[in-house]
Amino acid sequence: MSFLFDPYDLGPFCLKNRIVMAPMERSRARNSEWAPDADTARYFSQRASAGLIITGSIAISPWARTWAFEPGLYTSTQIEAWRSVTREVHDHDGLIFGQLRHGGRASHPTHQPNGQQTVSSTDKGAEKAIVMAFDEKGQPAVLVQPKPRALRIEEVSQIVSEFAQAARNAREGGLDGVEIHAANGYLPDQFINGAINTRDDRYGGSRENRLRFTLEAVDAVIDAIGGERLGIRLSPFGRYNEMPAFDDEAETYLTLAAELAKRGIAFAHFSDQTRWVDDITIPATFLREFRSAFRGPVILTGGYLRESGQAAIDVGEADLIGIGKPFLANPDLVERLRQDLPLNEWNSDTFYTAGPHGYIDYPSYDELATA
Repeated sequence: MSFLFDPYDLGPFCLKNRIVMAPMERSRARNSEWAPDADTARYFSQRASAGLIITGSIAISPWARTWAFEPGLYTSTQIEAWRSVTREVHDHDGLIFGQLRHGGRASHPTHQPNGQQTVSSTDKGAEKAIVMAFDEKGQPAVLVQPKPRALRIEEVSQIVSEFAQAARNAREGGLDGVEIHAANGYLPDQFINGAINTRDDRYGGSRENRLRFTLEAVDAVIDAIGGERLGIRLSPFGRYNEMPAFDDEAETYLTLAAELAKRGIAFAHFSDQTRWVDDITIPATFLREFRSAFRGPVILTGGYLRESGQAAIDVGEADLIGIGKPFLANPDLVERLRQDLPLNEWNSDTFYTAGPHGYIDYPSYDELATA
């Protein structure tokens, strides 16, 4: 039997355990370069006991920016800043992948160069979805996502190239690998979803066409850094960011699984929105079918802790368990779970604020015991 705290071989990497620090938005790149800083290096190195760290989302280009104070990976300054982060994580015997994102319509003109319109697979907007952007005074604010415009074919190809370049930049910055964010209503998801993507060119219509953009991005990143250093995040049946259900949803993702199996990527990472979007779940039968088609390591994230994570491994739903907010509040989460110790509670008021408070000042259990 495999246990949550057992080592796990993930391609060329030997993970110390099967616990993954899941990607979380933290809005801490509060400088003119949109670059991670010393606090970010400290934040991740504090949590390096995870088998694998996946960073919060990183913009692949100025046009990909999605959320206020999101870091990027498209300038030399940003690459050098990430090198400082990864050096500290590696000094603490950690393994860290960067999550690469293009938000598509799930963005705002205040994130775009010259305030230009956001883009998507089509011009269908998310009428009730929100994003952290900037108000008319330049202050961070929660705003409604505006109506996008449809990408031109040549722009789609450019974005594919930007994913590949961001992956190369990630490796130059010392990241061990990358995860393409194709979940939670961001740009790849906007192409996959048949209720949103009504294009009549090679990127829309049939199941294969709707998957084309995502698979082109996957192939470009494989060419850039190798499939063993690439994972992908998916959210089948997820409705976050106003993603509607569509007719062949399960079949689309199973087709994607078979295509990913041909490419031998490092992992597929499911964002199960059960715990944070009402009445949404990934059916267990679908997970089994996806695993059968994909034939590679699966990470499952969505409200898991010690017992529930072990249960998911026991029944074969996952190989690795992603944990989010408990990691945010407990830098020593792995050891706390191992010893069944009480956990710090997170403070949601500091999720997206500036400075070290609520970021790098959560105490370890030992620090609390000796205080």
